[in-house]
Amino acid sequence: MTAAAAHPDLRVDREGPVAVVVLTRPPHNYVSHDTMGALADTLEALDADGDVRAGVLASEGRSFCAGADFSGGMGDEEAFAARTALFYAGVVRLFRVRLPLVAAVHAGAIGAGMGLALAADLRVTCRSAWFAASFTRLGIHPGFGMTHTVTALLGPARAADLLLTGRRIGGEEAHRIGLADRLVADDQVREGAVGLAQELAAAAPLAVRATRDTLRDGLADRVAAALEHERREQRWLSQSADAAEGIAAVRERRKPDFTGR
Repeated sequence: MTAAAAHPDLRVDREGPVAVVVLTRPPHNYVSHDTMGALADTLEALDADGDVRAGVLASEGRSFCAGADFSGGMGDEEAFAARTALFYAGVVRLFRVRLPLVAAVHAGAIGAGMGLALAADLRVTCRSAWFAASFTRLGIHPGFGMTHTVTALLGPARAADLLLTGRRIGGEEAHRIGLADRLVADDQVREGAVGLAQELAAAAPLAVRATRDTLRDGLADRVAAALEHERREQRWLSQSADAAEGIAAVRERRKPDFTGR
């Protein structure tokens, strides 16, 4: 069963007690503050639906999610700060949802896309997928609470490797280091994620939620604190020459020439 979501870039597919929330902005599913707020609205509504016991975050197109929507540029400092505050308000709401979530990462999870995947409890991916916390390669500070979530999941050394270099890792490496939980065939990612969510939905719902609450105790507050620091760093870095160069290089599909200014 398919139902309309609260945003044109979202769709909800129901598979019994599992709700699949699909990003429908192909090919790369960039997310804006508006999309993030609507995603939080949708998950909160599903969380309140007693017939839904687990959720899946999925997407259509070439990328799972290639990051935040910079189509309007970073603008002046105040405008960028306002958009970022709205975006991160949606992120915190996402982490406060009590519905167990599985991310189906079938291709690129880049920047905020990787952050979105890490907001889920579990991640299913494939060998052709890739993950990249590419912020430093854009000339900005990591966001989406990833200075906390990546470190908590992988440890300080591996977090430093990914966050400082912004390097891309494939699905097999992501699975090996613990960034992804299940590795399936390239054409089985959504099916594998729904199957894992069905396993969650088959367990006793009160026990699942209580256990999840214990495992994630204080997580949303820690993410909110990390976001506040990340937002301050992103605000001043967004006005740097390196940030302008990083965004331009992505648009022009070339290697950036950073100057440290």
